[in-house]
Amino acid sequence: MANPTQPNVVPPTVTPPILDRQSPQPEKSPIPPPPSSFAAAPRFPPPKLQDQASSSSIKAPNVLSPPNEAKTGSPVPHLSTPPGPPVFTSPVRPAAVPFRTSPASPQPVAFSSASSLPTSSPPQFSNGSFELQHQVSNGIEEPVYVGESPFVLFSAHKVLKEKKQANVPSLGFGALVTPGREVSTGPQVIQRDPHRCQSCGAYANIYCNILIGSGQWQCVICRELNGSDSEYVATSKEDLRRFPELSSPVVDYVQTGNKRPGYVPVSDSRLSAPIVLVIDECLDEPHLQHLQSSLHAFVDSLPPTTRIGIVLYGRTVSIYDFSEEGIASADVLPGDKSPSQDSLKALIYGTGIYLSPMHASLPVAHAIFSSLRPYKLNIPESSRDRCLGTAVEVALAIIQGPSAELSRGVIKRSGGNSRIIVCAGGPNTYGPGSVPHSFSHPNYPYLEKTALKWMDNLGHEAHRHNTVVDILCAGTCPVRVPILQPLAKASGGVLVLHDDFGEAFGVNLQRASVRAAGAHGLLELRTSDDILVTQVVGPGEEAHVDTHETFKNDRALYIQMLSVEETQSFSVSMETKGDIRSDSVFFQFAIHYSNVYQAEISKVITVRLQTVDSISAYLQSVQDEVLAVLIAKRTLLRAKTYSDAIDMRATIDERVKDISLKYGSLLPKTKLYRFPKELSLLPELLFHLRRGPLLGSIIGHEDERSVLRNLFLNASFDLSLRMVAPRCLMHREGGTFEELPAYDLAMQSDAAVVLDHGTDVFIWLGAELAADEGRSAAALAACRTLAEELTELRFPAPRILAFKEGSSQARYFVSRLIPAHKDPPYEQEARFPQLRSLTTEQRTRLKSSFLQFDDPSFCEWMRSLKVVPPEPS
Repeated sequence: MANPTQPNVVPPTVTPPILDRQSPQPEKSPIPPPPSSFAAAPRFPPPKLQDQASSSSIKAPNVLSPPNEAKTGSPVPHLSTPPGPPVFTSPVRPAAVPFRTSPASPQPVAFSSASSLPTSSPPQFSNGSFELQHQVSNGIEEPVYVGESPFVLFSAHKVLKEKKQANVPSLGFGALVTPGREVSTGPQVIQRDPHRCQSCGAYANIYCNILIGSGQWQCVICRELNGSDSEYVATSKEDLRRFPELSSPVVDYVQTGNKRPGYVPVSDSRLSAPIVLVIDECLDEPHLQHLQSSLHAFVDSLPPTTRIGIVLYGRTVSIYDFSEEGIASADVLPGDKSPSQDSLKALIYGTGIYLSPMHASLPVAHAIFSSLRPYKLNIPESSRDRCLGTAVEVALAIIQGPSAELSRGVIKRSGGNSRIIVCAGGPNTYGPGSVPHSFSHPNYPYLEKTALKWMDNLGHEAHRHNTVVDILCAGTCPVRVPILQPLAKASGGVLVLHDDFGEAFGVNLQRASVRAAGAHGLLELRTSDDILVTQVVGPGEEAHVDTHETFKNDRALYIQMLSVEETQSFSVSMETKGDIRSDSVFFQFAIHYSNVYQAEISKVITVRLQTVDSISAYLQSVQDEVLAVLIAKRTLLRAKTYSDAIDMRATIDERVKDISLKYGSLLPKTKLYRFPKELSLLPELLFHLRRGPLLGSIIGHEDERSVLRNLFLNASFDLSLRMVAPRCLMHREGGTFEELPAYDLAMQSDAAVVLDHGTDVFIWLGAELAADEGRSAAALAACRTLAEELTELRFPAPRILAFKEGSSQARYFVSRLIPAHKDPPYEQEARFPQLRSLTTEQRTRLKSSFLQFDDPSFCEWMRSLKVVPPEPS
């Protein structure tokens, strides 16, 4: 059974599913429940980066920095509804609890010599009151925190014991969970059934107390004693090291072979999970040429065993047949209505082959792409008939194939998710799920509502058949994102906008096809009784799993994952139910899915966090960057329109003021508060958030904003962090790069700068450098190499734009930098130390190069809130 208080699910057509668990509210609060998000991702390397020789140092590492080296963020508070800015008050609901997991690679077991219980207070056993101290073995050395898991990032490494302190809404607590993350040194693998608590269903883990004489173990979640069928009977603690679950905080239980009825081993992961391209044929010649080039490169990049299908759509749907070698032929169905069962049977049971391995169909695929012709009729792009919905229905039918009607036990279950990749150049305006060409159509609002529901249903139907639908749009014609978004979202896919069908589109086509994907994903969340899960945001929805017959007191939250991919994550918000008396709290995440090789995986991650009374100790454990990402996701969840985004900027201001009031210090003889020094990175990250493309006015079109918002709410930590706060790297002679704060003071005329903003990477060449052709060519080449290395595995692949100082495109770059040129010199040097290396002449030239405008600097913004910025860390 899931927890008694069920989270509410936000309609998928608006935002990613949100599971919102509300604790009882004794009185009305001006602060409604906040949104949340999660993702596990790595931190970026040190300031000096090698351009080519040390590309590994530029990529995000698999193991995150230990807590004493890098800070990363904390959960989000409860905000009041627009129009007025929120007022943060003492919470009427319990707020979240901070937590962060264990090492990225399995840690060697460190058993303590003492044989005392690792729990903070003596366990209460229901089967009698007796002392266990001299019989109990602890799975890991009691001291301390051992690092971070690449799968879960917590907003803090400690939890405040006092509820009132822990549940301050402007700070909050949370975790980012990336279930599908792949790491170079994976978790320890166990090929047997797990030992689970008979009361609550939690898994035996590294923190359990073990009675080494009898093999019994105590559950860390509910404190009940369980048997292990004598498996944990040992003569000494060292003997327990052989059990991976008692020696590592992250383990994989894997079931294959005869444990899976109907299991069919697959030698290549992509053999049983086909890819169907659904291609818009209503394109003008320039767009079509780019698309053809991208499609030719795409099929050349596929492994020879990948099965591929090709479907074209316009006013009709053409399904290409690979049965005749070297000839491109197609069966055609009308696009004005969903295909009938008779027509689909005739198609699937006919002589045509619509899914074929690349090694047999590569020449035919090239012939099909070469045969595409530009749209002939003199009709505007936005008014052309496109039956995208019917085309996806047909693609889904050929993926299912005849096996859909075979008896159970004979069906070959595909490994991982099949993929439908839609290449769209305009809106869906014909057939089911379509909207009229013109917004002025008298029945447009009703037809739009009907189309949204139909697309959402089709997306869920695709998910039921383990098929992910990615929609890659390109060109200048608006595609009406709100209509297409539910189809991608409900299936577990993404919708991405591109300027054209060129390089970035082609890269995303390839990355969409190969990103790791599992099927049948289920996420279980269990916490100590002191903790309440209040919200979950991400690519999933609540699953109602009845485990009452097996586990009488199972209060876990179950989430059905729409897909299991490294690029996606969940955000979990938590609160403390009351004052915590124990010295630690526990969190357990169990992720179940079928991988691409058809093995059943159960990944179990267990985390223990220390509880503290000291606010200072707690603040020092807060991870600024994770906190900033969680705040951003909860804020973006409510920024559904541009006017909402403006209101959300006010909530950022109120949040900063409230954190200063609750945790900062009052300056003597003033009414100003200094922002807490332990959170020195947080306000600058939030300043980037309120000015950047997610909440600011850099992006003008609502479709672009909607796509960015949905991408961000599901994105993993590393991409989310870059979308919030750009990373600035200045090119140095010799091919190295120096990391600098993302301030406009980096715009030095003799330098080249790379700015990574997640979905966009900008290369800026100063005018003085650009005038020297030799130097500028070398710098540009080095910057391009760096940009490609930084984004090598990112999905969606970002645009990489290069331009010179003073060009019109340079505004994209300038608008993403904090305007610090108006600050006094001492503040500039404190926050941008590289200035000290410039000569007086260089600084004079730099100062004179700036145009004056009204945007406040970071320091001016903080002072406008009556808050003194923290000293730079």
